[in-house]
Amino acid sequence: MPSDSDLIREHEPGDLTCVVAGGLRLARLQTVLAERGQRLSLDPPGDPTIEECLLEDLSGPLRHRFGTMRDLVLGVTVTLRDGTRATSGGKVVKNVAGYDLGKLFCGSRGRLGGVEHVALRLHPLPSATRTIVTDGAHWPALRRSTLVPSAVDLAFGRLHVLFEGSLRSVDAQAGELGGEEGDPWDELRALQARLPGRVKHDGRDAPLVRPGPRVAYVEEAQEPAWSPLARTVEEALCKPS
Repeated sequence: MPSDSDLIREHEPGDLTCVVAGGLRLARLQTVLAERGQRLSLDPPGDPTIEECLLEDLSGPLRHRFGTMRDLVLGVTVTLRDGTRATSGGKVVKNVAGYDLGKLFCGSRGRLGGVEHVALRLHPLPSATRTIVTDGAHWPALRRSTLVPSAVDLAFGRLHVLFEGSLRSVDAQAGELGGEEGDPWDELRALQARLPGRVKHDGRDAPLVRPGPRVAYVEEAQEPAWSPLARTVEEALCKPS
């Protein structure tokens, strides 16, 4: 079994970046980063590899504040389907070198090739967290407020709101929102894992909604979106030489 040093090639705590192998499990990465007070702000259901997180465009409740995998990738090294090895991006937050293969591969589900290494943007672990559960009808007021939640999920007619940061800030925001305290996130990620469809939320009822990014998880499986550019690249890679 590969060691952590083989799978985590670089970690620059001062820059809040790391470079990891595509086969590294997310839980193992989070454990190592936590030793330095940091995390990858991505929390999909299960324990996928970093490659799966990118190719399947995975995300969890933290998508509300931190976005999806494509927002956390600084650079990638990939192997295209014709065997070509390519690298783009870098390992610093401000980098414009080369074509952004990370965004092209995000959600590609392996149709363009595999992922060898990924450079990732990290965040500090929060010193305090609190979750407030309140009526789902409070979302419009929350959206208009100055509160800054890390996660907001709407399920079972209830709004589940996660605040992270300093103890003083978290307590103040939780008190302003008001509601019951809870810890629903494992249950909500399990619900997400059971729902095969992911669609843009259009305001209709759904078993699980992330209203900030306007994403709904539904019972009906959906054909994954595939951008025209990515389709053109795939067709080019599949043409006989």
